[in-house]
Amino acid sequence: MSTATANGGDDESRASPHHSPLDSQREKASNTSTGTNRTARTGRTGGYFTLGYKEGFSQWWANIPAAKAEHTVLSYIPYLKQPPTHTQTGKMLPSETPSTASFSDNSVDKASAVQTHSNSDPYGPRQWHSNLVKLSGNNRALNEFSVERIGEDIDQNLVILHGYGAGLGFFYKNFEGLSRVEGWKVYALDLLGMGRSSRPPFKLHSKDRQKCITEAENWFIDALEEWRVQRKIDRFTLVGHSLGGYMSVAYALKYPGHLNKLILASPVGIPEDPYAVNAEMPEPTDSTLTNEFSQDQEEGVKSSSNPKILESAKQGDKNNFLNAGSKGQETSKTVDKTLPTAPRKPLPKWLTYLWDANISPFSLVRWSGPLGPRFVSGWTSRRFSHLATEEAQALHNYAYSLFKQRGSGEFALAYILAPGAFARSPLIRRIQGVGRQYLQPDGSTTSSVESAVRKRENGIPVVLMYGENDWMDIAGGYAAEQKMEEEKALIWKTASAAEKEVDNGSAKVLIIKKAGHHVYLDGFSEFNHVMREEMEEVSRHERQA
Repeated sequence: MSTATANGGDDESRASPHHSPLDSQREKASNTSTGTNRTARTGRTGGYFTLGYKEGFSQWWANIPAAKAEHTVLSYIPYLKQPPTHTQTGKMLPSETPSTASFSDNSVDKASAVQTHSNSDPYGPRQWHSNLVKLSGNNRALNEFSVERIGEDIDQNLVILHGYGAGLGFFYKNFEGLSRVEGWKVYALDLLGMGRSSRPPFKLHSKDRQKCITEAENWFIDALEEWRVQRKIDRFTLVGHSLGGYMSVAYALKYPGHLNKLILASPVGIPEDPYAVNAEMPEPTDSTLTNEFSQDQEEGVKSSSNPKILESAKQGDKNNFLNAGSKGQETSKTVDKTLPTAPRKPLPKWLTYLWDANISPFSLVRWSGPLGPRFVSGWTSRRFSHLATEEAQALHNYAYSLFKQRGSGEFALAYILAPGAFARSPLIRRIQGVGRQYLQPDGSTTSSVESAVRKRENGIPVVLMYGENDWMDIAGGYAAEQKMEEEKALIWKTASAAEKEVDNGSAKVLIIKKAGHHVYLDGFSEFNHVMREEMEEVSRHERQA
């Protein structure tokens, strides 16, 4: 692999296909010369909802399909001017098809793979594809976007899962950078019931608290496992952001033996909070309320000391981005002790009310009709304020096109998280089991065979990534690292020399500079560089195995 490929080169910082280098230079100069240009470019007028009534009505009336909005975002991928985009879903408004999916087997709705060649793609040739992978049952399918290197054997697979209410398009700054690594194919998936995946009705059948939590988790991870089987992928590296990180841990525990490495990007649900583990659950027939839509309105983080995040927010989320270095120097024992007693973040009464009423913020977007785009702008204008105008607008359109879709997977959140983003079944209680599960001879996860005669996983590397200005709990990452290291030490007490030799378990916490909760977007260049190093490490280990 060339030095440029391995080190990230600097093509990630080049202008997008929609900008010439001169235009980008002029834009930067203009932004530097006056502080008012950013306001003008984002449409910010000082109010919370930055989109005007007229503009919001126009966007609602235009009714941009989710497929078109996703296509526009993906067109900002370097060297990929015309990305493939299937239109098998997302063509109709939820109000027009309230109980059916807009599936189509028509060939015109499918997307042909697009190839970029070495004369126009310095890291090519590569092949890009968009597909709808249908699963068993009624109205179950996953939206998939992939890229692979042409002329190379696919030795490894990388699978990326997004966070709550988001979609695979938010990783548009990562696909090109991650697909530079030789021998790898990169997949991004929309979780079932989110993005442009199908949106079946979300229903739970159990009334038992723990069974409800497990059932909600299984709703997502069973679909991921079925996708893996369909794609005939035996082992892969899994990357999950926020809620996707939570589900990645749940997947690793339920379906052991299929991961080479687990990478958790600002995962939700690790630390334990006494309120969350004892709070009442919503009725199984009810819906839910979001967390990330409201929590994630912290402004982008362009410095290492973001003054715009309130001290109360830092304390409430146990966010220590201002002293991440010192936190890393603390003993693990000290970090672990602080977890159960951390102060709760005071929640707005309206948020608690909506959560208790099981009302999703996306429901509010849908109910608000012409006001929907304006409501969404309150989040998107702040979340994407550090991006160029056209990109920020494309992401706003994309976000709105997803938020307005019929509710489905969003209704799982109330069974997984309590108000305030703390897990009802904290991962800190079970993350030490990742890579340490017992395997069955037939590959199943259940068996009557005694555990003493069953093979056990040899451990997998787990990487926890946080932004320097992350509102998510970095201390929880260090505590998780400690728990996994303690589990490894416990296993090694009775392990043979041969077993220790093949043990691949490890854990580490990494901080992405000048990034917030969306580490893959805020600090995409460093994120891509770190990811390539992790992918190369997997390749080296698998070649030696």
